[in-house]
Amino acid sequence: MDKLKKVLSGQDDNDDLNVLQAAGDATTLGWGARVKGFIGCFVAGVLCSLLGTCLLWVPNVGLILFVVFYTFGNVASLLSTMFLMGPLKQVKRMCDKTRAIATAVMITCLVLTLCAAFWWKNKGLALLFCVLQFLAFTWYGLSYIPFARDAVIKVFSMCLK
Repeated sequence: MDKLKKVLSGQDDNDDLNVLQAAGDATTLGWGARVKGFIGCFVAGVLCSLLGTCLLWVPNVGLILFVVFYTFGNVASLLSTMFLMGPLKQVKRMCDKTRAIATAVMITCLVLTLCAAFWWKNKGLALLFCVLQFLAFTWYGLSYIPFARDAVIKVFSMCLK
């Protein structure tokens, strides 16, 4: 609030703040509001994904509806964590060296899923990208749990022997 008062009164002497720092300063939600925002956004994401799964069986347009709702559900679930960490910290963590590839694959799969559904109108490809989207989100989520990726790799390598 003090920052807003300084800006409105013309006393803002911090011109060297970049856009990301300004966005971080603007997100001053209390912990209770952050938790409520996280829960609301995450529940909306899960409901979108479930609704998409239910709409999969609608004749003719079911697969397209599934792709759209599933993708938007994943985006809402991803954005929900920004309430807990803040947008700047979330973007920094997404671009960490341990998560950069998983983040790039995840975002690419999100975009390609929608391209396959609307631009290329290829339902099989859209469904394939939904599966890849699920795998990319799982791999991305595992990066937040210490040694989880190593454990998954070890289990799969034992199963393939």
